[in-house]
Amino acid sequence: MEKLVTDITYLYFGNCKLYLSSVIDLYNRDMVAYTISDCQDTDFVLDTLNQLELPKGALLHRDQSSVYTSKAYYQACTEKGITRYMSRKGTPADHACIEWFHSVLKSETFYLHNWRNLTKDSITDIGEKYIIFYNESRIQQRLNDQSPTEYRRAAA
Repeated sequence: MEKLVTDITYLYFGNCKLYLSSVIDLYNRDMVAYTISDCQDTDFVLDTLNQLELPKGALLHRDQSSVYTSKAYYQACTEKGITRYMSRKGTPADHACIEWFHSVLKSETFYLHNWRNLTKDSITDIGEKYIIFYNESRIQQRLNDQSPTEYRRAAA
């Protein structure tokens, strides 16, 4: 059974911000779906959800944000055969691995730049390149010093 976790984080630049909706596979911490947008609404998280090809009964953990409790999101999960479950209110530790990913993404990329000089396109480009790097090259101790992609290949 596949177990995944999803969340949203903010990506600041200039006087604006973008949003990153992401889904991580808990088996190997692989980023399996993401969307970067300037609007945080139900369509935004549905874009991310619709990237997933999952077996029926897959578990998807999320927080209690309104975008995840919407009727449209519930219906999309039901149609895909995804079992939804959520964190307790105000407990980000319940989905710590995706909070960790968002923290690492920012500290290894955006915090190294002068965010006032970044544009929407540069934020999107940095985010997308980092996700590829994270999945394919960034080793993790919890994965026997392998990247998420290497770990999954070794287990196959």
